[in-house]
Amino acid sequence: MQLFLLGSAMQRKSFSGMNCSIARALEEVGEWWSLLIVRECTQGATRFDEFQSELGIARNILTARLTRLTELGILERFALEDRANTDGYRLTKKGEELYPVLVALWQWGDRWLASCGKPPTALVEDATGAPIEPITVHAKGGAPLSFRDIRFAPGPGASAKTRRVIENRNQKVLGHP
Repeated sequence: MQLFLLGSAMQRKSFSGMNCSIARALEEVGEWWSLLIVRECTQGATRFDEFQSELGIARNILTARLTRLTELGILERFALEDRANTDGYRLTKKGEELYPVLVALWQWGDRWLASCGKPPTALVEDATGAPIEPITVHAKGGAPLSFRDIRFAPGPGASAKTRRVIENRNQKVLGHP
């Protein structure tokens, strides 16, 4: 995200008007607390105090992030059975579909940032105990692909500018439009 220094305050640039799915996704979950809250949900957190304790986040920031994630339909509130007049938070289907994004970041961090090359946590399938496969982009037949193996094509929402960007990208990366 781009930040601009205006006087003594920093203001985030909005990507909501960009005709790019990555930019629009970052508009919703690109602020780091948002993905860490989603991570905590995948680790069983539901209550405000659990999020606050695990993340060490200021209460006002946590309140704002939970409100925003709920407004975006990534989280939903639900009544906690063990606490009268208290709501908890859980992932919606939209929020659950962020899990592969988290795992991809997790695996990338394990590969490139783990202290002494030793990741702190292993991800294993519950039923078998086998390590999960690395998240990669695959061809229909299963072969792994890099960005150099993929051609961009205009989708149904492509604007004239998007079509130019696609053509330029394919020329630069693939050597042909």
